[in-house]
Amino acid sequence: MKNIFTFIFVTLLFSCQNNAQVNSKQQAVIDAKPIEVALENGKAKAYFASGCFWCVEAIYESIKGVDEVISGYSGGYTKSPTYESSNTGRTGHAEAVEVIYDPKIVSFATLVDVYFGSQNPTQVNGQGPDKGSQYRSIIFYQNDEQKQIILKKKEALAKQLNTEIAAEVYPFQKFWVAEDYHQNYERLHPENPYIQNVSIPRLNRFKAKFPELLKSKH
Repeated sequence: MKNIFTFIFVTLLFSCQNNAQVNSKQQAVIDAKPIEVALENGKAKAYFASGCFWCVEAIYESIKGVDEVISGYSGGYTKSPTYESSNTGRTGHAEAVEVIYDPKIVSFATLVDVYFGSQNPTQVNGQGPDKGSQYRSIIFYQNDEQKQIILKKKEALAKQLNTEIAAEVYPFQKFWVAEDYHQNYERLHPENPYIQNVSIPRLNRFKAKFPELLKSKH
């Protein structure tokens, strides 16, 4: 749906009727014990949902210390979600990214700053034109230290803006990698109208706010 028809149909297709149903299965996900992902070759992984994963992938890939970003699905209660099934709003999953980073170069706390600084933190169930529970904002924690970092930053932002922050805070459980054609989408499809009108402007707004975090250009 992220093409030239997005601006015509997205409100109808992904209306707030798709809000996440906090049923017993979803509540079990929220209440679960977090799963900690072990370092691999000194690299850590962090997980964020912030609207369209095409946008979020490009933002995190611009950050110093980030090796790779993978698009996928997380936060739900169904197995093996797909793009089509998650778009129904009935899987509990949100479009999310897996950020593979060097904790010696960039901290988890900084990645959380990037998260809040690259979105509209007050928008519920979506970002920009993408609306529905599959586009809701979620930050995933893997241990209590990460949870406290997230909660403190969320609380500080709420005070700063004097309003409620929409991001949900979930214990990390599992990340499902999205279909191949979603990976590196912004870089591979710069001519796509959604990329031109939504993703690139969102990326450029972020870059203007956090120039000190960006990878140097070669």
